[in-house]
Amino acid sequence: MRLYPIVFVACCAALASTPAPAGAEARYVFCDNGLRCIKAPCPSNNALDLATGTVMRGVSLDPARLPGGSAERVRGGKLVVRGFIQRRTVTYTGKEYELPFLVATAAERASTPAERARCFSR
Repeated sequence: MRLYPIVFVACCAALASTPAPAGAEARYVFCDNGLRCIKAPCPSNNALDLATGTVMRGVSLDPARLPGGSAERVRGGKLVVRGFIQRRTVTYTGKEYELPFLVATAAERASTPAERARCFSR
């Protein structure tokens, strides 16, 4: 019976570190983490969720809803964007993968040096 508080604390800690639910908008910094691969899919990008501080690895960017010219600044980690994480099925060399995508819906502001450093961390 004494395990209930421990299980409850562990459960709450896990929920606090998860990204916003699919479809729920949050603020993110998207950046290249420096990882290079010879085979797709390659987890070479990170997304920092500013609300939770969680760095999600292996996220791709969908900048289709952003105004022209913003996508390159987002990729460089220079902008904070509003958006949501969506899991999509993609096919590489005949094999299907379910991968996370940051669907950026608006550019909010310039990111701070501390936000960029946190996003780039490995």
